[in-house]
Amino acid sequence: MNEEFLYYVWKYKIFTDINLQTSDAKEVSILKGGIHNKNSGPDFLNAQVKIDHQLWAGNVEMHVKSSDWYLHKHEEDASYDAVILHVVWEHDVDVFMKNNKPLPTLELKNFVSKELLENYNSLVYHQQKFIPCENQLTTIDEFLLNNLLERLYFERLEHKSTFIKELLLDTNADFEAVLFQLLAKNFGLKVNGEPFLQLATSMDFSVVRKERFDLEQLTALLFGQAGFLEEDLEEHYYQLLKEKYRYLKHKHKLNSISKNAFQFFRMRPQNFPTIRIAQLASLLYAHQNIFSKLMSINKKEDFYDLFSFEVDAFWKTHFTFESDSKKSPKKLTKSFVDLIIINTIIPLKFVYLQSRGEVSENEIMQLIKQVSSEKNSIISNFSALEIKAKNAMESQALIQLKNNYCTKKRCLQCAIGNSLLRK
Repeated sequence: MNEEFLYYVWKYKIFTDINLQTSDAKEVSILKGGIHNKNSGPDFLNAQVKIDHQLWAGNVEMHVKSSDWYLHKHEEDASYDAVILHVVWEHDVDVFMKNNKPLPTLELKNFVSKELLENYNSLVYHQQKFIPCENQLTTIDEFLLNNLLERLYFERLEHKSTFIKELLLDTNADFEAVLFQLLAKNFGLKVNGEPFLQLATSMDFSVVRKERFDLEQLTALLFGQAGFLEEDLEEHYYQLLKEKYRYLKHKHKLNSISKNAFQFFRMRPQNFPTIRIAQLASLLYAHQNIFSKLMSINKKEDFYDLFSFEVDAFWKTHFTFESDSKKSPKKLTKSFVDLIIINTIIPLKFVYLQSRGEVSENEIMQLIKQVSSEKNSIISNFSALEIKAKNAMESQALIQLKNNYCTKKRCLQCAIGNSLLRK
């Protein structure tokens, strides 16, 4: 038993309110349960309760045991002076107010159905392999599930928006600069995402703006800031970039990060940081007004076209500066572009439209549903439970469900959990 369950039962009045009595056998009628307070102080504010036909207005405090009142030292806190009812699962000790009168206490365990308690225990305390309700998930109504997935997607989008808004604060609301930072982070994928973000934030975006009209200058800038031009290699292209970066470093008073931050170990060559940096430089060079282009596109195929560009000839025969390789175009795959759409473009577009007061959930939904579902262990496990993501909206929603509800056992805040509890 925990207080979250008590909050849930009280908030939604999922208990028998016939013959309600306090611990000292006084008749209780709940007129208003109050507003759930998620800050410090009593758990429910502005409640109205009749006790022995006397109307009381004030706050309600909830505990698993009555003695928790003293355990939490509420008797020393003036914010609890207006508590009119103490709701507990088990009454084990009388609690007294400052006037030495006993605080009216309602013991809930005798007024909650056995089925509800069993359903709750089977969810929260079940030793599941993946999620608490995995054995009951297929019984959930499809309409409820679809509505939940849409809500969870926008919840995940709002979560991503928080990070984007922090970047906007740091860049004085420069959306183009934030796009560059987000693209860099996404080009690094999970393994190198943070080093790529460090690379993007290691210089003011005004430097990129000035140098992006010359591919060699821009490439030298990015590789130099990433710390890859510190060695003494004889390769002509390397020496060219090194010389250009030496000039840029002096011109813009730059400080690079260490290349040791980037990981190559156990990575496929096409995901090497060197290849991703070269691709990022080529993208910025190919599309000088990339932000406005990305914000105006609403079709998946148009994104694929925009991200179809050529890398510098050197990188078609190299994965690193040190050794040659078989010639290959080093183009971005559609699955990689999908990740950029999911993690960079749509979240940034959402925040951008919000800032202009033009956000349209339908527009966002139509765009994300064009993108294929992600492939990862979470989506695979849901698929094994016969919940198959048909598109990226659903895969993002399922990731949100797993990470923010199932793993944390927040079944009481989940529409699926609520449905199963009340069966």
